[in-house]
Amino acid sequence: MEGFDVGTRLRELRKARKLSQRELAKRAGVTNSTISLIEQNSVSPSVSSLKKILDALPVSISAFFAGDEPSPPRAFYPAEDLTEIGDGHLSWRLVAARRPDRSMSIIHERYPPGADTGADMLEHDGEEGGVVVAGEIELTVAGEARLLRAGDAYYFDSRLPHRFRNVGEEECVIVSANSPPTFSEGGKELHHT
Repeated sequence: MEGFDVGTRLRELRKARKLSQRELAKRAGVTNSTISLIEQNSVSPSVSSLKKILDALPVSISAFFAGDEPSPPRAFYPAEDLTEIGDGHLSWRLVAARRPDRSMSIIHERYPPGADTGADMLEHDGEEGGVVVAGEIELTVAGEARLLRAGDAYYFDSRLPHRFRNVGEEECVIVSANSPPTFSEGGKELHHT
């Protein structure tokens, strides 16, 4: 999220919906101080925390970072056109974030050592899968944890509680997909990618 003003964007969206910090915190299940600190850019929320707050608005992660203007469909997306939706520590770059009527999300993910999607297990409708391109990641799905290395893959029902953690010494790179595209439907997504 380098260069992206998370606090100002959240405050604008909250005020546009005529919500107080207290009301948004209540809807999202977080403390008032959490909303205040994020809006002041005093803390950088984890993806799972930001997702809980955005679901309460509701606003999708892609709309939060990419804006609401749809872009015309196209076949190719240079690296600089991918939309960063990570939390400032881990990087998730979404392909075609503003493409109207997307039926899946494709994400280029980078987890530095120690990166974690958050203590709250994530759950959402749909299915997801991915391939570890470099490094290793600990993936927990429905209470079962596995260490996946470069070349290993995963595929599961996204309604199962899940969490991604880089417990290794080097960056982990994953290319993942999920369907339906939970990064485009505000209020429905709670997802790592």
